[in-house]
Amino acid sequence: MHLLAETERILIVDDEESIRALLARLLGAHGYECATAESPAVARRLLSAQAFALVLSDVNMPGESGFDFAQEVHLEYPDTAVVLVTGLDDRGVAEAALAQGAYGYVLKPFKSNELLINVVNALRRRALEIENRHHRDRLEQTVLERTATLRDTIARLEASEGEARRLHEETIRRLSWAAEFRDHETSQHIVRMSLYCSLLARLAGIDAEHAELIRIASPMHDIGKIGIPDRILLKPGALGDEERLVMEAHAEIGHRILGGSHAELLDLAALMALTHHERVDGTGYPQGLAGDEIPIEGRIAAVADVFDALTTERVYRPAFQPNQARTMMLEGRGTQFDPRLLDLFLGAFDDVRAIRRATADGVEIGPAQLSWTRTLDHQSSSTSRTLATRSCGENGLPRKAVSGAPNTSSGSFV
Repeated sequence: MHLLAETERILIVDDEESIRALLARLLGAHGYECATAESPAVARRLLSAQAFALVLSDVNMPGESGFDFAQEVHLEYPDTAVVLVTGLDDRGVAEAALAQGAYGYVLKPFKSNELLINVVNALRRRALEIENRHHRDRLEQTVLERTATLRDTIARLEASEGEARRLHEETIRRLSWAAEFRDHETSQHIVRMSLYCSLLARLAGIDAEHAELIRIASPMHDIGKIGIPDRILLKPGALGDEERLVMEAHAEIGHRILGGSHAELLDLAALMALTHHERVDGTGYPQGLAGDEIPIEGRIAAVADVFDALTTERVYRPAFQPNQARTMMLEGRGTQFDPRLLDLFLGAFDDVRAIRRATADGVEIGPAQLSWTRTLDHQSSSTSRTLATRSCGENGLPRKAVSGAPNTSSGSFV
């Protein structure tokens, strides 16, 4: 018995009895359970009565095209693969077969090995697609459940001040850890990221209250990684083009998880999740925003996230020293990074180093324990909050709408 046969049931559709018998005998010898139909009409009755893993159908049959039948099966029975059998060795026929939802096609006269290879490949692809569909369904349910839990938690916390604010931040930090643990990051990455963002926000002239919101929201920038499969998220080598598209989806997944709550902190976290991989030259993702189209919170997160990523060990490379990271980031000044924000960040490199030292041994700290927060207190600007959100609409989204496929330009440092 063929290793992949298991209990897969195949429906053979052909108007010639000799062909039906030959195909059934050949596939049956390799462990497949076969049923036959002399026309699409008979095949429909069989499909409605029992499940089939694969339909093997002739293209040219009296009264009805195998192409039309393949499309019908593809639409009405998405768990059933279709392989078409034809006597025409023509590229147009092959393209038409694939366009109608067929997983492949076999030319007459066929060799037994050729037929079996097509059947095995179609069944393997079918199994992968079913698995991926079930994974998406589970993921969607998980996202809905976790979003509901998160919103319920935030709603309860916002009922009071003081202790509620502390619990608010703690909840966000622990939810952020969920994504970071899957990426084998440490909790200190979350602390450093939040402190770098807070430092840069204050240096940029954002008022203390909004800078504090940025600090608390920033750890959730990668919460969308919860929805990325481990085989991609934990891959030790470079990602392929299709894998990179899946990985880039974490920005929009994070926005879906966090957005729409009408809670200021979560809306800000959603905005940062969506925009922290945008580039000022317009080649970032997911929207391809450029310059000031990118909210300042997203531009701040981009600088902080890349610096900490470069100076943190990854599965595919060792950590760079801070001075090496500074040199590398200067290469992205005005292309990947907002030049003004990058200059402010690198101009306060002693403070950046102080944050790294303070978090290196795992000690829990907050901004109030670092000297730069007291130095910057007198620099708060009453108009900076307007500046921080001027590129956003009423719902907190960048004014440029999401449209088309994500920008897949590479060139980022991480």
